Amino acid sequence: MDESALTRLRTHLDALGVTWEVGTRPGETAVVLPGERKLRTVVSLVVGERALELRAFVIRNPDENHEAFYRHLLRRALRLPGVGYAVDATGDVYLTGRVPLAGLDEQVLDELLGAVLAACDEPFNELLRLGFWTSIRREWAWRNDRGESTANLAAFRAELESLTEGQAGRS
Repeated sequence: MDESALTRLRTHLDALGVTWEVGTRPGETAVVLPGERKLRTVVSLVVGERALELRAFVIRNPDENHEAFYRHLLRRALRLPGVGYAVDATGDVYLTGRVPLAGLDEQVLDELLGAVLAACDEPFNELLRLGFWTSIRREWAWRNDRGESTANLAAFRAELESLTEGQAGRS
């Protein structure tokens, strides 16, 4: 691990106003990026001998519609600068990237974190729709039947209400 690069990384994070903490592995720094659709994205930044490696959890393995779910990710991957989607052994989706330490400056780090946020936050609701729609509908029905808050499903409210209305019309 390059100690001077680790210090430089953390100095750049401070200059960008990004809150960070020391990670659990040697050379690791963890940051939390706030989002709009996905409330937060935790990013692991690991300084190695020659490169900064990053990893961020995007979403768990989908319950259904795997082909459309992964096709959506692959199409988005064509537009991702410096990062890419990866799947672990359980099917959970991560974002990974690698930047040479020689090219790591404040602007590169800012662009990299922006790419991470865009890749994790922007497609989040569509990924939920594609991979978890049955669960979302079931939770909506359960919450409505019990008078529970549906605030966590607000992004899908119009679709779910139209489905509910359509089912009531067929009864």
